[in-house]
Amino acid sequence: MKFTTQNPQKSLHLVSLGCTKNLVDSEVMLGKLSDYTMTDDSSTADVIIVNTCGFIDSAKEESINTILNLHDERKEQSVLVMAGCLSERYKEDLQKELPEIDVFTGVGDYDKIDELVNEKRSNFTNEVFLANDTNERVITGSSYHAYVKLSEGCNQACSFCAIPSFKGKLHSRTLESLVKEVKALVKKGFTDFSFVSQDSSSFLRDLGHKDGLEQLITEVDKIEGIKTSRILYLYPSTTTLDLIDKIADSKIFQNYFDMPLQHITPSMLKIMKRGKGVEKLIELMDHMKSKPNSFVRTTFIAGHPGESIEDHEALCKYIEEYKFDRANVFSYSTEEGTHAAKSDHLIDQEIIDDRADEIGAIIANTTQESLEAEVGKTFDVYVDGESDEHEYLLSARKTIWAPDIDGEIYINDNELFEENGDQTQLKFGQIYTVTITELVGDKLIARVIK
Repeated sequence: MKFTTQNPQKSLHLVSLGCTKNLVDSEVMLGKLSDYTMTDDSSTADVIIVNTCGFIDSAKEESINTILNLHDERKEQSVLVMAGCLSERYKEDLQKELPEIDVFTGVGDYDKIDELVNEKRSNFTNEVFLANDTNERVITGSSYHAYVKLSEGCNQACSFCAIPSFKGKLHSRTLESLVKEVKALVKKGFTDFSFVSQDSSSFLRDLGHKDGLEQLITEVDKIEGIKTSRILYLYPSTTTLDLIDKIADSKIFQNYFDMPLQHITPSMLKIMKRGKGVEKLIELMDHMKSKPNSFVRTTFIAGHPGESIEDHEALCKYIEEYKFDRANVFSYSTEEGTHAAKSDHLIDQEIIDDRADEIGAIIANTTQESLEAEVGKTFDVYVDGESDEHEYLLSARKTIWAPDIDGEIYINDNELFEENGDQTQLKFGQIYTVTITELVGDKLIARVIK
C-alpha cells in the first residue's frame, strides 16, 4: 500500500511479523512516519523497519532471517530498524551480535519511532506501549476493516509462555479510549472491527471490572455505522457462559469464538497451568457451539513436557469429535524462563513432531468438513477485491470470519444482476449475499444473489 506524503523523496519499507497484535503497533509506527512514502522495494527504501515476533522458535528464526536478508539487499545510508517482541526479549544479546542493525527498540517506543529513526538512536522504554485514541494509525490491508487492541500484557501463568516476561502484567485500555478510537475509525469509513489482545476476556480486570468485555460489547453496539465485529483470543479461565451469551445477543458482534485451548486432559491442563477444569472447559466449548451460526477456532500444543501417549490420544479424539471450524497445532518448543523449560519430562523432538503431524491431519479433515458444509448455503460476505488466483475472480470472506486467517471465497462474477434486469458493479469493502455453489480444494466458490 502506497501513501501520498509531503516528502516523497523519503521512502519506508515496513515488515510486520507474527500475530495481528503486532500489526496494530506497526500501524502506529506508520502513523508516526507518515511523511514517508511506503515502498514494497526494500532495496530502494531510506528506512526499513522489521516489527519482530519472539513467541516461539520458528517466529524468532523468521524474524532474524528477515532482517538479515533485508540488510543484504538494502542501499547504503539507509536506516535498518529492529523493533518488537524479539528485540525486547533479547535486547542485550542482539545488540552485541547484530552490528548490521542501526536502531534497536522493543515494545515500548512505537509512538517514538520517528525520533529514533531521525536520530539513529536505539531505545528501550521500560513500560510496554499501549495504543490509545490519540495515536494516529495508518490502517493497512483494508479500506473497511481495522484491528483494535484492548490491552497489553497478561496475568496468566501458562507453563509454556514467555510473553509476561517481556510484555508484563495485564494493562487494559480504558473503555472510553476504545470507544473514541472506534468512533473515529467509523468516521473514516471503517465498518468491520476485530478486537484483540493477549487475553481479551480479561479486559478491564486490572481496573477492577470482571465484565469488561460485556461492557465493551454494550458500548460498541451503540455506535452507528458499524456493521460487524468479532473478538480474538479468549482465555478459558476468564471466559464465562454469560460472556458467550452476551456475544450471541449482540447485533454487531458475530458468534465468533476464538479460544486457544492448548489441550483437553485434566493432567495436561494442570501441567500447563491453564486454570480451568475439563468439565467446565467442555461446558464452555459446547455452549459456544450451541449458538446459531457459531464459528469456533482454537490452537493446540503437541508434545508439551509431561504429555503421555494417553493424553495425546485423548486430545486427538476430542478434536475429531468436536469438529472445530478452524484450528492450528504447534510443536512444543522450549522457551527460556518458562516453567515448562525446567521440566524433567521433556519429549524427544521426533515424537513431538509426529504428534503434531497427527493432530494436523485431523484438523485438516475437520476444516474440510466445515468448508463442505457451506456448499449450498446462502450468507453474507465482504468483497475484498480481485483475487490473487485470477483477475476475473473476486476475493471475499464470510462476514463472521476474521480477515486473512479463516479462509477465502471466490466470486466468479463482478456484477450483480438485479430483479429489474439492471447490472450493478460490485463494490469492494461492501457486504453482499451469496450462495455457495461448490468447493474447489479449500476455496469456496460463490454466486452473488443480492
